[in-house]
Amino acid sequence: MPNENERIASGPGLLANRFGINRSHDNSLISLENGLWLSKSPLNRNMKTIIQTTRIGISKAKDLPWRWYVKNSRSISKRAKGDRCPSVSEAWRPSS
Repeated sequence: MPNENERIASGPGLLANRFGINRSHDNSLISLENGLWLSKSPLNRNMKTIIQTTRIGISKAKDLPWRWYVKNSRSISKRAKGDRCPSVSEAWRPSS
């Protein structure tokens, strides 16, 4: 979000916290009426590459590639091996 720390949502727990998602949302339907929905965003030209990698912080199925992030984002909890954090000037920024 504009004018927020770039690491405010760097991981699923922080992302949920940022948007007020908690255990009270368990078993809720994803819908506009419930205030919880997913929206497809047009691929921003500054979002150059999506990285797919294995899961982190779990004990089972950690080899499954069920984790994605925008390569030029600085808001990543743990980057794929060999992937370096972009400089501030090269990083993706959400539009205002």
